[in-house]
Amino acid sequence: MSNLFELALVCREADVEIVSDALMEIDALAVSVEDADADTEAERALFGEPGMPAPKAGWERSVVKALFPAEPEATEAATLILAQDWAADVHVQAIQAVPEQDWVRLTQSQFAPVEITPAFWIVPSWHEAPPQARCVMRLDPGLAFGTGTHPTTRMCLRWIATHAEAAKSRSQGASPTSAGGSSNGHGGSNVSWPRVLDYGCGSGILGIGAALHDAKSIDAVDIDPAAITSSRDNAAANGVTLNVGLPELARGEYPLVIANILASPLKLLAPLLCAHVAPGGHLILAGILQRQADELKAAYAPWLTLDVSDLEDGWILMTAQRPA
Repeated sequence: MSNLFELALVCREADVEIVSDALMEIDALAVSVEDADADTEAERALFGEPGMPAPKAGWERSVVKALFPAEPEATEAATLILAQDWAADVHVQAIQAVPEQDWVRLTQSQFAPVEITPAFWIVPSWHEAPPQARCVMRLDPGLAFGTGTHPTTRMCLRWIATHAEAAKSRSQGASPTSAGGSSNGHGGSNVSWPRVLDYGCGSGILGIGAALHDAKSIDAVDIDPAAITSSRDNAAANGVTLNVGLPELARGEYPLVIANILASPLKLLAPLLCAHVAPGGHLILAGILQRQADELKAAYAPWLTLDVSDLEDGWILMTAQRPA
């Protein structure tokens, strides 16, 4: 395979979008934007607090990089861009060969197995499961949110695993051990979740996690068609069944209701989600920053009493149980 060639153009913030669009029209293989002042005193972060708007849309000076299959195409693209009337402040930084790499292997190396509990792991399909993993979920990165790497997802799965193991230990009259189960990858616990609702299922990861810990009829709902497709595919890859569809699929009461979304929609959904929690059932909410705990408690107070049950990297897990 011959080397790709990268064209790097320096431009003002106001020109980034038109330069990027023009490069795509010229059939660039890929286009990316970087801070032209990175690693200098003028470097400025664009990313704000999770769930909050970015401080600014772009950098004052950006480097727009485009990949082309050969050097003549990269050179021609630079010539065409610089010839435009609007390109007076656009300058070529470099046209250079990109070292040949195994891009698939490079991308895959960025996603390692994720530990939920010592015995419950999320493992991409190209990795071997760690030897201590007794319950394994196979999940590859995709379009829908939820690969187990985000604290909100990990906290939800940790709650599922530890409560399933606690129920298993109670049923066996034994003290709790690490979450997990038989070597076939399923939890093997005797938890009483005959129905589960995963509201805003994304990749289906939470519903799959519940199924691997012996939950039964699991309704996984989302407004995003990509999430519905992803959830079905991921469930099949793990040998479990989810009832996946739009939110109208959710009907009746559930012993376990999980919603890992964000604080604002969770507040709006309070009456709906609480109505789905069966007597004695649990409500699990995530996607909430630590500073948002009080407003969530207030939003749910007419129906259920929320408590903070886990904390990781500034994110919290809030839970409630309806009286039996």
